[in-house]
Amino acid sequence: MNASDFNWTLIRSFLAALDHGSLMAAARTLGTTQPTVGRHIAELEAQLGVVLFERTGRGLVPSNHAQRLAPAARQMAGAADQMARQARGAQSAVQGSVRISASQPVACVLLPPVLLQIRLALPAIQVELVSSNAVSNLLQREADIALRMVRPEQTSLVCKRVGHVAIGTYAHQDYLRRRGVPNTPQDLLMHELIGYDRQTDILRGFAGVGLVLQRENFGFRTDDLNAYQAAVVAGLGIGFMTRYAARQQPGLVALLPHLSIPPLPMWLVVHREIRSNPHIRQVWDFLVQALPGALD
Repeated sequence: MNASDFNWTLIRSFLAALDHGSLMAAARTLGTTQPTVGRHIAELEAQLGVVLFERTGRGLVPSNHAQRLAPAARQMAGAADQMARQARGAQSAVQGSVRISASQPVACVLLPPVLLQIRLALPAIQVELVSSNAVSNLLQREADIALRMVRPEQTSLVCKRVGHVAIGTYAHQDYLRRRGVPNTPQDLLMHELIGYDRQTDILRGFAGVGLVLQRENFGFRTDDLNAYQAAVVAGLGIGFMTRYAARQQPGLVALLPHLSIPPLPMWLVVHREIRSNPHIRQVWDFLVQALPGALD
């Protein structure tokens, strides 16, 4: 097959099917129909001469060929998006305000470097950032774009998973000099632990590795995520933090590398009707490209 014969428009359908695992979900993401996505996949398979997906009752299972071609396809899609953004910028400067909602650590730690990139690339767009652990209601237009750790179920919302948030066990080096370094999860019981006040995520995590703890086992407790991270950085004890936040604190030391803590998916969410708004779409596209690298 010659490069001139290749239908580049099929890449978007291939990546949507790969990311969402079904023709229906891919069609919803692309704003098209399920048969259209199916035809695109079949045409791409015919052009490439390989099978990209196994069709099952539960959806699409990507083949080894699909996994191998995915990085190149994503690079092509990224280049196409960049070209489109540059073309739109050359035609006219899109103006307006975009309201982004995110949890406190995401808003205060992860997003600022990304927002700097947005300001430099899209100076005519103003960004309003809602820093809150409460889930803003996009259906009521409390925000234009939201970053969430749980995928919303409403069909009127467009969702894209932009990566996973890795979580680890950390303590400040000053604390470790005072109390020593734990080598096993059981060793944590002999240390000062930083926990949540009313939330039970950490208690359930300990129970998952066979350690039953109570709130009283935590010498310091808070449900404020910024205060929680500040306590770990101050050396109050051992806590559990996102990798993107911990790496910005040179005094923190990662502990228990073999302790498996499931990562959290990060979803970028927008109302289906708003995504067609030019300035919101530009910020959406920028976040889709920038967040995976910020999470690594």
